[in-house]
Amino acid sequence: MHIKKIVLFTVGTLIVASVGLLHFIVPGILESSINRIKPHEPYVIRPDAQALHDTLFIADLHTDSMLWKRNFLKEASVGHVDLPRLQRGNVALQVFSATTKSPEGQNYDKNTSNSDRITALVQAQMWPLSTWDSIYERAKYQLEKLYRIAEDSDGTFRLLLSKQDMASFVSAREQGKRGEKIVAGIYLIEGAHPLEGDLNNLDKLFDQGLRITGLTHFFDNRLGGSLHGVSGEGLTPFGESVIKRANELGLMIDVAHASPQMVNDVLELSQQPLILSHGGLNGICEGARNLDDKLMKRFAEKGGLIGIGYWDAAVCDFTPEGVVKSIRYGIDLLGVEHIALGSDYDGATEVLFDTSELAILTQTMLDQGFTEHEIRMVMGENVKRFMLANLPDQT
Repeated sequence: MHIKKIVLFTVGTLIVASVGLLHFIVPGILESSINRIKPHEPYVIRPDAQALHDTLFIADLHTDSMLWKRNFLKEASVGHVDLPRLQRGNVALQVFSATTKSPEGQNYDKNTSNSDRITALVQAQMWPLSTWDSIYERAKYQLEKLYRIAEDSDGTFRLLLSKQDMASFVSAREQGKRGEKIVAGIYLIEGAHPLEGDLNNLDKLFDQGLRITGLTHFFDNRLGGSLHGVSGEGLTPFGESVIKRANELGLMIDVAHASPQMVNDVLELSQQPLILSHGGLNGICEGARNLDDKLMKRFAEKGGLIGIGYWDAAVCDFTPEGVVKSIRYGIDLLGVEHIALGSDYDGATEVLFDTSELAILTQTMLDQGFTEHEIRMVMGENVKRFMLANLPDQT
């Protein structure tokens, strides 16, 4: 009996150790393999470029950082974004996206909703059991992570819910000293499949703090067709009800990953301007990831704002020079007031600079003849203006 107890204890210890290994080591190994920074020599930033960069209000429309098991308040050796790196890059506002479902074999051409690789990641990171089989709970949990970060940040990070929050934050940033500036976040869901077909869940997520809703991700859902799905369809009746309710709530709409027909349908139906949080323009980077220029012109005419990405599928050439060329193309095509940054950091992308290195974009824009006004608009003033106009009023 004594030997049996020893054996059982040993087996139990090994099981616990294995779970601990899975919980603490595997997610980091996985993230380091897919959220990569391509090795490069340190960027040398000229004094004039750094001086300008330090005065900018910088905003990024998309990162998937809440998907990963990291202490966001401490600088990590993996991934692209955390609070210390945001502060070092002088980033004021970061939109945080919740990724809740992603198909096996994910690609830019054609995917179905029949599989999900996020479930294994959720289980490996030991998220609450409620998230293991509910994508609604996964969206809710990632929002809760942002609230905990704000609570533990000693005032250096806040989550914005209203126009009034945004105005207060802008004022606080303007009064802060370099190196002590606070950072703010806004919460987005990447695709509206977390609604699980229930419009009431949109109200629930809004009440909890959701302020931007995507429509589709890499597969068609109950709202309509994905840019990477199989149907190519536009808004379904349920999708139309989501757009109408989002407008009533003051919930902003992100059409990244939506099919062209869905984008057209939303442009017809929505009473508010749209966001395309991360992507590129087909006229300079042709491919399945980017919408055509004609549709993007219509998007801009309706007041839309596109975040230019930093990875190959969005801009083709993802060097700082290549990213800036896509920004210039967007300005010339759509107007400077419609162009912003949309990194897709921490979204299974390889980049050549993380958020702490954004001064290289400022310097490259100067080198390519951008005016100071253009730089300020693209780097964040356009997002500031958009959020002040389109966040809901405080209730």
